[in-house]
Amino acid sequence: MKSMDKPVVLVLATRNKGKTEEIRALLSGFPVVLKNLDDFGPIPEVIEDGETFDDNAYKKASFTARVLGFPAIADDSGLVVEALNGEPGVYSARYAGEDADDAANNTKLLEKMAGVEDRRAAFQCVLSIAVPTGPALTYEGRCDGVIAQAPSGDGGFGYDPLFYCPEKGKTFAELTLEEKGTLSHRGRALKEVAEEFDKILTWLDLNLPVRERFECTD
Repeated sequence: MKSMDKPVVLVLATRNKGKTEEIRALLSGFPVVLKNLDDFGPIPEVIEDGETFDDNAYKKASFTARVLGFPAIADDSGLVVEALNGEPGVYSARYAGEDADDAANNTKLLEKMAGVEDRRAAFQCVLSIAVPTGPALTYEGRCDGVIAQAPSGDGGFGYDPLFYCPEKGKTFAELTLEEKGTLSHRGRALKEVAEEFDKILTWLDLNLPVRERFECTD
């Protein structure tokens, strides 16, 4: 590939340190320099007003790629609870309000699930890789589990302390980063990315704009 002889700069469209660490670990060993929004100056916030995870992932990736001029990867993911008709879904990060933190979101979820016997839930993730000209690739992942009666574990972020994984007999917050990476919705989506990374590099080579050189003349 003529233009991929150097590592590709790929911008992760987030400032979330936990998410950045997780994705960086899962993509280690590949010819990519992963940056996130903290590596750049202030840029406008993307309004995540899509009706689906797919809508929001593409919107974030495309906007970031256009603004910064590098290919960008964005995910939109969330918790889908069977007994709550899919809540919190695309509102997972702001379930308890626009300025809510993880603790507030977890508290609201436990309140909504009080006395509910059917505690089936799933983490869903859609990853979008976009170039500044607009085209994008999409990858998806899902992990099934149940909502615990109380939070457990100090690791992870988001709803990890409440998401119990029967396969491991632990919540996501009790798993190591490596264990979570093999099971999580984001890990499964990124596994698809890893398995197809050579094809992704070829796609980037074909779709990234060519930087032309001009000579200065009087």
